[in-house]
Amino acid sequence: MTPNAISAIGMPFAALAGLAFAFAPERLWLFLLGALLVQLRLLCNLFDGMVAVEGGRGGPTGVLFNEIPDRFEDSVILIGFGYGAGLPELGFVAAILAVFTAYLRAMGASLGQGQDFAGPMAKPQRMAAVTIGAVLALIEALVFGSLWSPMLVLWIVTLGAAWTAAARIARMAARLKAGS
Repeated sequence: MTPNAISAIGMPFAALAGLAFAFAPERLWLFLLGALLVQLRLLCNLFDGMVAVEGGRGGPTGVLFNEIPDRFEDSVILIGFGYGAGLPELGFVAAILAVFTAYLRAMGASLGQGQDFAGPMAKPQRMAAVTIGAVLALIEALVFGSLWSPMLVLWIVTLGAAWTAAARIARMAARLKAGS
């Protein structure tokens, strides 16, 4: 299997995760399914890089297949989680901020500063928070009959992504100032 195909396989996992989260308040087991699908998406993201780099099978379009699916996947997962948390607008804001942090990483690289993957709420941390939030939501709903944890997690992801964006901008600005 090619790295690009592995990258593309992650997209349906993410789309299904977003749908699962969106409908999870009515069918609680979907929180767990969404969490599993997020992890499958991340495995695809891991394996595509391993096959490309370690397997020496990267191609000229690899950079596109490494980035474009990630932006779609982050967005559909966070938007779906927003619906599941009862805060769809915040899910959209989280998705926009996730794409923005990736844009800032790419912008830094285009300025010759390298790729800045630092957080505190970069992709791995966002997806870990959503996965944990989904599991907590299921437990909370079964034990207490409430769903406060997905709201809290979504706020943490959103504020953390904003913080991540601000920190990346500050690091880029400092490097630009130091270089001039």
